[in-house]
Amino acid sequence: MTGWLLILALLALGGALSTLGDRLGSRVGKARLSLFRMRPRRTAVVITVLTGSLISAVSLGLMLLVSERLRTGLFELDRLEARLANSRRQLASSQAELNRAEQGKRQAQQRFEQAQARASQLRLELAPLLAQRNQLEAERGRLSRDVQDRDAEIRRTETELAQVRRRIAAGAQELKDLETNLIALRRGDVVITSGQTLASAKVTMDRPEQAKGVITALLQQANLQAFRRVLPGQPVDRQILLVPKSDITKLEALLAKPGSWVVSILSAANVLRGERQVLAFPDLRPNRPVVKAGDVLASTTIEGDLTGLEPINRRLNLLLAAAYARAQRQGSLVEGLQFNAAALTQLGRELRERPEGQVAQLEAIALADADTADPIGVELRWVRATTAPISPRRP
Repeated sequence: MTGWLLILALLALGGALSTLGDRLGSRVGKARLSLFRMRPRRTAVVITVLTGSLISAVSLGLMLLVSERLRTGLFELDRLEARLANSRRQLASSQAELNRAEQGKRQAQQRFEQAQARASQLRLELAPLLAQRNQLEAERGRLSRDVQDRDAEIRRTETELAQVRRRIAAGAQELKDLETNLIALRRGDVVITSGQTLASAKVTMDRPEQAKGVITALLQQANLQAFRRVLPGQPVDRQILLVPKSDITKLEALLAKPGSWVVSILSAANVLRGERQVLAFPDLRPNRPVVKAGDVLASTTIEGDLTGLEPINRRLNLLLAAAYARAQRQGSLVEGLQFNAAALTQLGRELRERPEGQVAQLEAIALADADTADPIGVELRWVRATTAPISPRRP
């Protein structure tokens, strides 16, 4: 509708301008006007041409003013054509890309279908593998627990082995020390053995302040004993006994407690003759009964074929040693036992003169009650005599 109105407006405007130009030209011709020294007739022609040009210019201007499409087509046609050509090329390229995309999509769809098929196949193949994995994980858990148990057992074994090694090392060192001591003992150089009692006393404190005097007297007695053994024949003019002060302080505190005690000063190591120092330490034990009168401390049997005086004496000495060991195990701190040597010799003769084949049962009997520090008297008794079949004498 707008185009038809524009055409009608142009026709009306052209007719009006043509009429105006014709009348203007007629008046110029009648008036015989002259422009730029031209003839009136030529002036009228120029006026008519200018009027026509004006009609064309006004018509074109009106069309450009009214129609945006005309303006675009008149001034931007080349650019639009170039853009159109470029758009067509881009469209062709896009179409090619679209075709390639469609082809890629079809290929992707095929690959997707193949992947789905492969996934289904893998699921079927994976099912037994998952079951196997679960089984293996359960087996791994069991093995881990077994390994932990074995590790714990290995650690315990290593700990026990380390303890055994330490005991072996300690035993080896002790054996070495014993071998050294044995060599020294064979040479007769060791005069005080490790753990030997240098002085001992049974103490009952009425007042705590008495402890210091008792300990001093006991240390002096131990120093005298050690000096006489280590440096025999020399005057006792100095102290060679060394006891840690901390041990003495601790001993004083313990003796301050009520009760009956046995205090001993023991050698801390083997001491050779001629040494200048003796290391010692105190030992404190409650004084208590260790044997009673009539206790059988040890017993032995003299076989019927044992008639020699020397073997019989050895057997009697072993009986005394067993009795002394029993007394020590029960808490006695005395060194050795007290017995009647003449009676022991007489018993040996009687055993030597007994009838051949007669078996003798001997016992070591305690003669009196004895506490921890008391001497222990024993008597060897022939308690039973029986006759056994005669066997060949020992060589």
